[in-house]
This record gives sequence, C-alpha cells and structure tokens, in this order.
Amino acid sequence: MQQSVNSQTTPKESEPDKEPGLLPEASQVDQKDLPGAHRIDQNGLRYVGKHLMIDLWEAKGLDDEELIARALRDAVTACGATLLELTIHRFKPQGLTAVAILSESHLSIHCWPEKGYAAVDVFTCGDAEPARAVPVLREAFLPGSLQVVEQKRGARAD
Repeated sequence: MQQSVNSQTTPKESEPDKEPGLLPEASQVDQKDLPGAHRIDQNGLRYVGKHLMIDLWEAKGLDDEELIARALRDAVTACGATLLELTIHRFKPQGLTAVAILSESHLSIHCWPEKGYAAVDVFTCGDAEPARAVPVLREAFLPGSLQVVEQKRGARAD
C-alpha cells in the first residue's frame, strides 16, 4: 500500500494506530529528522535535495547507447556527484532508459527516439549542483527545445 505525501496538509497530532511503513504526512516530518549531512538551508527554506525534471524535445541520438552513457557520465561529473553504477536498458522495438545511481541520489533518462523526446531526472543532495547537467545534456542531444522544472525535495519553510 502506498501513500502519497501532500505538502498542502495541515498539522495533525501523531496517529499511533496508522499502519507501519506508510509515509508520514509532510506536516508530521520534523526538520531535525532530515539527514544533517544532506540538509540544505537556503533563504529560510530547509530541504534535502534538488530534483530537476528536464524535457528534451526534437532531440538527437536518443537511440545511441554510447552517447547516452557518455552524456550521463559527463552530466554526473559536471554536477560534482559520484557515480556508483550506470545501467542502460533497451526496449523493443525502440527506446532506452538509463539510470545513473549516485552517492548523492540519481540521474535518469527515458528516451522515445521515434518521437525525439527524452525525460530526464537529476536528483542530488548535499553539495552537488544538478543544474550543471543541463548544458551537458543540451550539447549531447541537441534538442530543439528544452524545459527544466526544479523541485526542492523534503522542503519545508521554517
């Protein structure tokens, strides 16, 4: 059973009879519970990491495993992150998904070469800078357009 975390919830008292393993509501997460080594404090906002969601349209090379592997490795380096593992899965008849597992979180790309579209996630915590992946991805895949949305994960204003 999954429970989504809704950041618009109002504070509630602890509910001890809830099923174990369910995610707490955002209002129940105490900021001191955030991992100190990965907590970011910026302009009164405390969060654990930055998550960029990047859409590449009219992109090239989305069926080229070597290009994708090189682009992900270069993006990880540009972010200042540490690559632990890189896995690429090819779909039939086309398409690729690649996931770079990082010490700081992950970077993934899901490619639809027949549409010239790729969805990229860059999630890092600590000192890594996910925005530095954007120029690397732009240079590697030469998209006609690129859209970036940033989400601060674990964010909560004091």
